[in-house]
Amino acid sequence: MSFHIVLVEPEIPYNTGNIARTCAVTGATLHLVGPLGFSIEDRYLKRAGLDYWDQVHVHLHDSFAKLEAALPGRRFFCATTKADRSYTDFRYREGDVLVFGKETAGLPQEILEKYRDTNIRIPMRADTRSLNLSNAAAIVLYEALRQNGFPGLT
Repeated sequence: MSFHIVLVEPEIPYNTGNIARTCAVTGATLHLVGPLGFSIEDRYLKRAGLDYWDQVHVHLHDSFAKLEAALPGRRFFCATTKADRSYTDFRYREGDVLVFGKETAGLPQEILEKYRDTNIRIPMRADTRSLNLSNAAAIVLYEALRQNGFPGLT
């Protein structure tokens, strides 16, 4: 069992491709919640993921509710610049779900409200808006992996 990366309505194929590559090298499962802002056949998506696509476990979900139904009993951590707590304030366990929103708007308010006790942020300067989505996903995932001794990685 490893970690789950969830992208809710991602818009930029390069970001999703980069995150897929990160999932491939770490063993994390990638979940894409639609609608997507691109086709999964997009050449930019495939190029960004390079030749790792056959090593990624990807699941497509029509809605966030269907994603939740597919991952019962899991802990959800939602990345947002609006969170009070840093991603390093939590102790992650294998099987946890790391959720990221679309590039232009982040996560919907109803998701943030539902998981308000596990909303996480990556510290950054106050006069900046946010990190690139693929960088943010990698930062949080690698912290979760580090806390668990990088299971299955060399």
